[in-house]
Amino acid sequence: MKNTLGDLTDHLFAALERLNNEDLNEDRIKSEIARAGAISGVAREIIAAGALAVKAAEVRHELGAAGNPPAILGLDKPRLGAAPRLNGAGREHT
Repeated sequence: MKNTLGDLTDHLFAALERLNNEDLNEDRIKSEIARAGAISGVAREIIAAGALAVKAAEVRHELGAAGNPPAILGLDKPRLGAAPRLNGAGREHT
């Protein structure tokens, strides 16, 4: 994975440091406020997507191989590097 939640945290703190720079003129402050707002909005979406991924993993665990999760979650598709899902007979789930 290219970026992690640690990277996101670094970006958020960098935005905070830019906002806290007392040497900025009024135009730069306005620009940094807009930039920080954009970064914050993207961060919220990344966090929401991560929360959904965790919930999807919980659903997969709860339903097991016999479950039928909603198709929109994409849980029916194998993930790169993931172990194959096995049915009750020890065969790969199709």
